[in-house]
Amino acid sequence: MPHYPYKPFIWDKSETLSRDEIRAIQFVRLRETIRRCSAIPFYRKKFDEMELRPESIRSVDDIVKLPLTTKSDLRDNYPLGFLAVPREDVVRYHGSTGTTGKPTIIAYTRSDLELWSNLCARFLVAGGLKSHHTVQVAFGYGLFTGGFGLHYGIERVGAAVVPAAAGNTKRQIMLLKDMQADALVCTPSYALTIAEAIKAENIDPSELSLKLAFLGAEPWTEQMRETLESTIDIKSVNNYGLSEVMGPGVSGECYARSGMHFQEDHFIVECINPHTLQPVPEGQQGELVISSISREAMPMLRYRTRDIAVIYSGRCECGRETLRMGRVIGRSDDMLIIRGVNIFPSQIEEALLSIEGAAPHYQIILERPKTLDEVRVRVELDRNLLSDKMIDMIQLKSRIEEAIHQITGLHLPVELLPPMTLERYEGKAKRVIDNRNIVTNNL
Repeated sequence: MPHYPYKPFIWDKSETLSRDEIRAIQFVRLRETIRRCSAIPFYRKKFDEMELRPESIRSVDDIVKLPLTTKSDLRDNYPLGFLAVPREDVVRYHGSTGTTGKPTIIAYTRSDLELWSNLCARFLVAGGLKSHHTVQVAFGYGLFTGGFGLHYGIERVGAAVVPAAAGNTKRQIMLLKDMQADALVCTPSYALTIAEAIKAENIDPSELSLKLAFLGAEPWTEQMRETLESTIDIKSVNNYGLSEVMGPGVSGECYARSGMHFQEDHFIVECINPHTLQPVPEGQQGELVISSISREAMPMLRYRTRDIAVIYSGRCECGRETLRMGRVIGRSDDMLIIRGVNIFPSQIEEALLSIEGAAPHYQIILERPKTLDEVRVRVELDRNLLSDKMIDMIQLKSRIEEAIHQITGLHLPVELLPPMTLERYEGKAKRVIDNRNIVTNNL
């Protein structure tokens, strides 16, 4: 039987725990996780080298004594070197996409899947999902955790699922209309692609039942949210997760949309300086480090996510007292260093969306024709604000370049492109094209 929220926007009472209650649960589960991790050769070796035992942890703050875990560690122990249970206890495998090498394989016991669906149900209900809703999932189904994670979370709430999977935008729109879906699940960039297609086909948003969009799996800006919501008249909520520590369900926005609530009874989150590895003060940008403290198959200690965000505390108007995170600004390994200045692609997006006439579709092109890096930004024009007057285009180009300069401090040349020039992505959008390592033989 599906479990129903006992009051609006709250899935279970654990979400309303006090800070002291959260810390007490974290302490018990952290110690137990250390015991489970002792079955994993990687951690057992680290614990022996550091002379660490569960009893070495006397408070949650002592988590800093534990070793950090990286994606490289997972790849070095591919495929199942981090498995903490017998293989016969595993009921499902997921993993990363493996676009830059072997995927990181993640295992789940039946208990893990039960926990995962419950965590997804929490943030879905927090964002406004009801049991009578119909939800169209436009995530890929496969090793990627997004599709299955949200699918089972939706069913846990008691809502109906349309498992449309990623791609085929015309079919997505047909299903949204015919099935009268109340909510959409996908990446922010693909939601915008669907919204643009709805507008291009002159479909009145009032013909749709769409009210909500649960978006994640890539960084996006508040300006992008405003563009999406103004295009098809919906409310969109952000969520965050990663396969290495569970999948979606690590954190998500409530209806107040004042940050994504961490599910702290199941995860311990830290925010560190990615260079010094030391904690950063609350409210400052840092790299998220997450420990999963309830998983059976593959518990994870202090996983370096590479995601840069801000963490802050304080009681939310929804009643939760959990730590919250702001939007992911970028990844520490995706940060661009241009003329000594650190920038993230999301800053370019922020600049573009502040200028009328620029569409939220862009590419950052990196090249090295000689000894120095050269950067240019390719920007699509808004089809509704095209002009055949050269002076208008020159002025628009100048405004975009100035907006980028105001946000990044860099003067970057901008190339204006006709609408629908750049590739649309069904999953995560590829914003940076790095041609610096391409070697051309002219002989």
